[in-house]
Amino acid sequence: MEAKDFEEKRLQEEVERWAQKVELDKLPKKYTSAGIEYKPLYTPADVESLDYLRDLGLPGEYPYTRGIYPLMYRQRPPITRQYAGFGTPEETNERFKYLFAQGGTGLNIALDLPTQMGYDSDEPEYRDEVGRVGVAIDSLEDMEILFKDLPLDRVNAAFTVNATAPIILAMYKALADKQGVPGEKLSGNIQNDNLKEYISRGAFVFPVKPMMKLTADVFEWCSKEMPRFSPISVCGYHIRESGCNAAEEMAFAFLIAIAYIEYALERGLDVDSFAPRISFNLGNTMNFFEEIAKFRAGRRLWARIMKEHFGAKKPRSLQLRYIAASMGGTYSWAEPDNNIVRGAIETLAAFLGGTNACGVHTKDEGYTIPTPETQRTALRTFQIIAYESDVTNVVDPLAGSYLVESMTNAMEEKIKGVMADIESRGGIIECIENGYIQSLLAQEAYEEAVKLQTGERVKVGENLFRTEEEEPSIKFFEVDPRWVDEKIESLQRLRARRDKEMVDRSLRELRAAIDSGQNVMPPLVEAAKAYATLGEMSAVFKAAFGVFKEPVAIF
Repeated sequence: MEAKDFEEKRLQEEVERWAQKVELDKLPKKYTSAGIEYKPLYTPADVESLDYLRDLGLPGEYPYTRGIYPLMYRQRPPITRQYAGFGTPEETNERFKYLFAQGGTGLNIALDLPTQMGYDSDEPEYRDEVGRVGVAIDSLEDMEILFKDLPLDRVNAAFTVNATAPIILAMYKALADKQGVPGEKLSGNIQNDNLKEYISRGAFVFPVKPMMKLTADVFEWCSKEMPRFSPISVCGYHIRESGCNAAEEMAFAFLIAIAYIEYALERGLDVDSFAPRISFNLGNTMNFFEEIAKFRAGRRLWARIMKEHFGAKKPRSLQLRYIAASMGGTYSWAEPDNNIVRGAIETLAAFLGGTNACGVHTKDEGYTIPTPETQRTALRTFQIIAYESDVTNVVDPLAGSYLVESMTNAMEEKIKGVMADIESRGGIIECIENGYIQSLLAQEAYEEAVKLQTGERVKVGENLFRTEEEEPSIKFFEVDPRWVDEKIESLQRLRARRDKEMVDRSLRELRAAIDSGQNVMPPLVEAAKAYATLGEMSAVFKAAFGVFKEPVAIF
């Protein structure tokens, strides 16, 4: 018997002896959200099939399990992206300046529902939603106010918008042109992930196939006009908030990204011309080790997909770039101060998992739009981890952990299994159009709610160690009715003074581009420069494409 075989046999005997001693067979089993069992003890036997160079490699090198940059946070901490935006562009501009003054390094811009759904602020049906869950953007004029005194060539801006993403992006580029900032100096991303909207968040407008065309238009245009700007942020985060588990979140996000890539390739684009700028938005829950394993497995799997399936050649095309945000769904309405701790734990997992950017939710997430004070506390949570702890001193510090490596392997297999199941059902678009994934998420969200009600899923202060109800120390956000009136009045003044003939011509040229199958981004930029409104541009798309009819499906 060789020495290695002898050592493995002895280890197995010792583990069996220990298991009998602690009566391991009597312990209740525990599982991650994706159904991976948490063993009470992990040993070298759990990672015996691990090949270091094949499965891990060095940081910054294929398959990028240990991170996409060689030195990771020894070089620089992740970008901070605090989700912000409310009321008017003036109010949000002040909040942006406040966050930068507190050490923020990037913007994650929230847009209100009318803006996301393609309506101007004076649309009667949407009046009560103006400025409530984000900032109202009707025209280039609003974009000018939103970024007043903020240098576009040094601001890393992310826009959380999907159906109207091409319009918002066109306004941003028009603003840069007006300021004399070249497109190659613009950095950031636009979410632009409509397949996710159909299955989770619900802010969809147009049918699937036209939206795929618009997404590819943005890919193609950005690769030429804004090469440092990510044309999409595939959003597993919102899918996770809708009820799925960690493996499903990553699997659905990858399948959605693959669908966009395949459509772009059918358009004749070279994969290496746009793949380096594809980014992801992923969730980060209290399942600490599972999330770390998810991020590490995701990097490895994405690198292999891009290299082996799509034949990408550039190293940057193989690298999974993402923001990992703490999740509002893991926070509690009870004892909201406890949410600061939850945010810290989830942010620590993001760092240990190797995120590129990070957002921390505020403690009042379950109640209201955050105040400057709660946003500062959330930002400080990130900064304390980044600058006071030593987790940034070592690249991928949990590598080699029997638990983490075992779970990383298991998570990759789980993700691949979910992807294979969806492909067997006709693919991601088929499963969206027939409502399969929507029904799956609804069922899983219901099951999670039941677990919280029964106490199977613990939430401290809410269903365990609950105290008598006290009035929460929360400052509630209220929309100032004057904001809405002022916003509508400013929009009407804009319509009165702009060159109507130029607006009408730009909208006709947009419709002509749609009908002829041309890329819509150039005429959208010109329409933005003419101060056509978001609602007017969106109306052109609605007239050409119609609107998406949500399926009713029960599986």
